[in-house]
Amino acid sequence: MRVPEVLREEPRYRLLFAGQVLSVVGDRMAFIALAFAVLAIGDVGDLGLVTAAAALPFLLVALPAGAISDRVGRREVMLAADCARALIQALSATLLLTGTAEVWMLAVLMALYGTADAFFGPAMMGLIPQTVTSGRLQDANALLAFAQNTGMIVGPAIAGLLIALTGPGEAIAIDALTFVVSAAFLSRLRTEEIVSAEGQAPPPIIEGLREGWRIVRGSGWILPGLGALVAYHLFVLPSVFVLGPAIAERDLGGATSWAMISTAFGVGAVIGSALAMRMKPSRTLTAAFAAMLLASLQGVFIASGLGTAGIAALEVVAGVGVALFFTLWDTTIQEQVPEQATARVAAYDWGTSVGLMPVGLALAGPLGELLGVEQAMRWGSALGVAAGVLCLSVPAVRHVRRPG
Repeated sequence: MRVPEVLREEPRYRLLFAGQVLSVVGDRMAFIALAFAVLAIGDVGDLGLVTAAAALPFLLVALPAGAISDRVGRREVMLAADCARALIQALSATLLLTGTAEVWMLAVLMALYGTADAFFGPAMMGLIPQTVTSGRLQDANALLAFAQNTGMIVGPAIAGLLIALTGPGEAIAIDALTFVVSAAFLSRLRTEEIVSAEGQAPPPIIEGLREGWRIVRGSGWILPGLGALVAYHLFVLPSVFVLGPAIAERDLGGATSWAMISTAFGVGAVIGSALAMRMKPSRTLTAAFAAMLLASLQGVFIASGLGTAGIAALEVVAGVGVALFFTLWDTTIQEQVPEQATARVAAYDWGTSVGLMPVGLALAGPLGELLGVEQAMRWGSALGVAAGVLCLSVPAVRHVRRPG
């Protein structure tokens, strides 16, 4: 297999990528391991509490985190976040391995983990353009997405084996080590200092937040895009995460069927990431939100009644749409937003979409009971598709073109 050009020709990106490959596998392992760890000492409600604790910091922290990243350095913020997450996961693993973990302890640790994650995400999005030439930016995003989506398949498989042989604590301990590896590669990475067009360093934090909002509000395309992202994370994904397993348990044979469907989605996402390294549409946002329409149909696919094999086949298509959308969306922000403000603008994406997911997760169950599981999933997809169509109806969205 030929090594992608972006890895061969971009040494700074190569360091960034090497640090993330192992880390994303560890993240997927820890996600599965944490669920089993909480269920071993609590119930499904406790799992919801711990999951929400990890996601809520994005709503509260992401915006200032983006401004801080642009101000003090994206690499430095990522290093600090990696070190913090390594320590937090080591503490979580220790509690589990010694049998002293309680639900409230894991919730507090996951809130701290989510805070570090909220710093890492926008900083990462801002750092990528500093590691590659502009012509290879989409390839860089697609290759990272490929690694992340591959980890979505490999990580749970490894986690399942470790949990069966040892326990969830060991899997989380391995995740802690992957953050140490990521930090080691980041420590070797040297990037150019970010300055504004006037040759000045990024502004102080408060002014940086104001400037970021001016860019978001004034672009004409970021706010509609964020609206579509909010709908996807508020209505589509929560219904898949909460109601999908309920359908699998009731109609499809339980956890094995759900694992097959989830794996099929991961395979589709890997295929979509590979396609994103080849497809270079001139109207990036038109292509991105067309792909998002496919992604938003996940609820319809899962509620289709086609059986495990049929749903899995459709989820491959949804996975392709998700991977294409996020790669093109991230690339557009990195290409269209001034380089010194990328992390601040990306923070609006992380804060509104990931930050609002706990609300959707909390509402999905009651809506499933009120409307019926299948109907609630169909409505979730309908709202996601409607938001995507509205976004595509905005001229500023359709007119965004790739630079050069």
